[in-house]
Amino acid sequence: MLSPTHGHVDWRGDWLVRQLPVGMTQDQFLVRFVTLIQQLAGGLLDHLDNMPHLADVTVTPEPMVRYLGSWVGLDWIDPMLDQRSQREIVRRYCADLMWRGTRRGIQRLLALVTGDDDAIVADSGGIFLHGQAPDAPPHVHMAVAGLGPWATAADLLDIVRSELPASVTFDLIVAGRPVGQHLSGPR
Repeated sequence: MLSPTHGHVDWRGDWLVRQLPVGMTQDQFLVRFVTLIQQLAGGLLDHLDNMPHLADVTVTPEPMVRYLGSWVGLDWIDPMLDQRSQREIVRRYCADLMWRGTRRGIQRLLALVTGDDDAIVADSGGIFLHGQAPDAPPHVHMAVAGLGPWATAADLLDIVRSELPASVTFDLIVAGRPVGQHLSGPR
């Protein structure tokens, strides 16, 4: 039967047995067999009813959180972080995905990883008239106050390297100390 509020079939209870013709409900073996099939299918239908929620990082089961992040290249989440932090990282990273590789995107990423909302990101990019663009490869300077609660300097370098375009060089300053100059691109 269609539920007027949800627009789907209500399968709970004896939904499959009720579909048997009246004459077949007299056969106890058939009723027990259909009841068994109904119970097996009920578990599958529970999963199908939950399907729209699996991609919602705020309510998805815990094992799905990092898996959802992996869909957008977010493979650096520390599995030792509490679930609330992991969910927040995936949610914020996905919300900022359209800014990936840009100054704004890198600044938001640094804030996400380190907790430093005042992270500095300066780049040599811009819009130039024909023939007036610099000959040097693009360069990004980044500075953060600290590493945050879980990232190491190596983690932060790998994360930044994976986010910047491959041809960009960068330098990263953490708590006033240079972590080094690097080329971005594959790790």
